[in-house]
Amino acid sequence: MLSIIYNSILIPWLVLAIISFLFLLKTNAPYGKFSNRKWGKLHNYKIGWFIQEIISPLSFSCFFIIGNGEKNIISWILFSIWVGHYINRSIFFPLRIANASKIPTSVILSAIFFNLVNGFINGYYLGNLADFSNTNYLYSYNFTIGFTLFLFGLFINITSDNILIKIKSLNQGYQIPNGLLYKYVSCPNYLGEILEWLGFAIICWSYPSFLFLIWTIANLLPRALANHKWYKRKFQKEYPNKRKAIIPFII
Repeated sequence: MLSIIYNSILIPWLVLAIISFLFLLKTNAPYGKFSNRKWGKLHNYKIGWFIQEIISPLSFSCFFIIGNGEKNIISWILFSIWVGHYINRSIFFPLRIANASKIPTSVILSAIFFNLVNGFINGYYLGNLADFSNTNYLYSYNFTIGFTLFLFGLFINITSDNILIKIKSLNQGYQIPNGLLYKYVSCPNYLGEILEWLGFAIICWSYPSFLFLIWTIANLLPRALANHKWYKRKFQKEYPNKRKAIIPFII
């Protein structure tokens, strides 16, 4: 039964990612600085974020563990990457944010739906279909390049988030973030997250993992463009003219 659901959902999931990307290019996702009541009742950010994000490691872990495929060190490294990322995102990240904006019901529900499906297809694949029986895979180009990209993205993501969290802790409203990759782009935290899941996809080399990468780009690229426009509009004279949205010197 699970295999039927898995096989039937992959193509529609790609189509939905493309539709979401086009929609988000036109409409700002209503959380953070774009939060508003038009998208449903507003809830405590920390609680809402925890509820929507914790679904991902739970869904992924469930289908990975109950899968009957062989699991070796590569499988468990990929498992640890996924669960470790989302434990940080669902628990430690929101706890560190001061003066957080409210989050609407629609965002929470849509994120729960996404995390259920995304966790299922990737957990099912790694738990049942992945074949890392070649013991030399740990030394392959896929693993070396992918794991390096993941660590690089993780570093960018966490250090960039730290800068934003420090600004929020001052309780002085929105400020222009500076330091590290903020010298070049408005949203290096999003760039870091994209690099994380690009690295994960290269290691795993599966359709579900690349689907997750596509979804990550579909969500974060429009968000970065919207944030960049917002910063330039709010800080018209002070905002660095050469700073791009998400990719240094390009976008």
